[in-house]
Amino acid sequence: MTKLTLSTHPFLLGFDELERLVERTAKSGNDGYPPYNIEQTSETSFRITLAVAGFAEDDLSITLEDRQLVVRGRQGDDVQGRVFLHRGIAARQFQRAFVLADGVEIGEASMENGLLHVDLSRSVPESVVHQIKIKKG
Repeated sequence: MTKLTLSTHPFLLGFDELERLVERTAKSGNDGYPPYNIEQTSETSFRITLAVAGFAEDDLSITLEDRQLVVRGRQGDDVQGRVFLHRGIAARQFQRAFVLADGVEIGEASMENGLLHVDLSRSVPESVVHQIKIKKG
């Protein structure tokens, strides 16, 4: 028995790129850190909020790579001369990726109280109807 996928289903033509995106996202290795929220702020806009306590703005980078919003964090190791009796706050680096659909644009990013906010907006495509003429053969 043949397994139907997006690229082999007879009614879904040209969706092979979407299938590759889903596979790549599943393999991206997001381990749950840092925790995040995604909220809808209007009919056509969203906000991704990541909990990045302990990171400064200079420790973070936000890039768009092949339709993926990638947020990376790397803290400097400033423990020289410090003696920890207990170290429960790890200075670990992270990478968190979000796949963006066509038409989604990145707005501004801001930091507030240890939370990184990234605003996104989606343009609503215009409904278009084309008449296709049949050539007489």
